[in-house]
Amino acid sequence: MFDDRGIEIREAVEARKQKIAGDDAWALLSAASEIVAGRGKKFQVFDPAKDDREEILRICLGRTGNLRAPTLRIGDRLLVGFNEAMYAQYL
Repeated sequence: MFDDRGIEIREAVEARKQKIAGDDAWALLSAASEIVAGRGKKFQVFDPAKDDREEILRICLGRTGNLRAPTLRIGDRLLVGFNEAMYAQYL
């Protein structure tokens, strides 16, 4: 999918080896100007400066409390989780 769109991956982190949870996850999320979180057949768009921190974390963290994978940083936007419609719109 990324090659088809000419997207270069500059850094890849193995989510099973490098966990991002709690305050570290919020530091990453809150630094974005926009968070697009996909789960199942839906996706939601958040502004971390305005939207509720607990709601953002509830959507963006998995059952284990770690940031959901995949998480992509594109400029100052974060895409969290996988949703085909979300990727079609934001990649």
